Amino acid sequence: MAVLWAFLFETEHPFCLSFLLPPYSFFSLYPCILCMKGIVVLGLNRSHAKNALSKNLVKMMSKAVDALKSDKKVRTVVFRSEVPGIFCAGADLKERAKMHSSEVSSFVSRARATINELANLPVPTIAAIDGTALGGGLELALACDIRVAASSAKMGLVETKLAIIPGAGGTQRLPRTIGVSLAKELIFSARIVDGEEAKSIGLISHVVEQNEAGDAAYRRALALAREFLPQGPVAMRVAKLAINQGMEVRICTFHGSRPEVKLATTIPTKDRIEGLLAFKEKRPPRYKGE
Repeated sequence: MAVLWAFLFETEHPFCLSFLLPPYSFFSLYPCILCMKGIVVLGLNRSHAKNALSKNLVKMMSKAVDALKSDKKVRTVVFRSEVPGIFCAGADLKERAKMHSSEVSSFVSRARATINELANLPVPTIAAIDGTALGGGLELALACDIRVAASSAKMGLVETKLAIIPGAGGTQRLPRTIGVSLAKELIFSARIVDGEEAKSIGLISHVVEQNEAGDAAYRRALALAREFLPQGPVAMRVAKLAINQGMEVRICTFHGSRPEVKLATTIPTKDRIEGLLAFKEKRPPRYKGE
């Protein structure tokens, strides 16, 4: 399967897009987005700083996410790290130490907005956590629909150790993921958990033993992404929207999140007709996202 990669490097280019083709040769494209088979991989690569979220990296991420959200060819986005043993160490504290307090507020707002943009992508998103994800790094993963981690990975919202709180959605997304009481406990204690414990408390959906290449979580994430590909693209987008909106309100108070309302938007689509026809003809459907 051909997969589109978008590496987030700290270079003059906002991001690099490469088709991964057998036998694993790379063809880079700057800076347009194309998609082969619908899976896009966003890879963090700021190795010298453990993928810490600097102003420049957040800016690159924002541009990449913005380019993805309107591309109808994109079916699933996988977020991973290209740095062995690290997913994202959180905010770049060395850079932050040099900032004026007003700059800090502006940076946190920008980071929060970027992570919210990631959460609001209309297609499924998967975080492949093959290494440490702390602070803003875990907030980044929490913004994804699904999280897969290696058993050796370390995760935690550790901001209270620095006399601050998670500022990029962690105080909202962690309770929605693992429950209010346990989320408070983890944030109050700044506790770090491994992949096994993260799975047991519901922080991640899948835990895998790390392999020699150090990319076991990424491989599992790709397998999940492939499971999503055969489904109707319009239905997938509408299903995600219905779930997300439904989680924000009481089920009886917001008619716009009712399943029948969202279902109605899929009825006139060509994909729905194709699905019925494929079922009748006993063949795989050929969905076009129309």
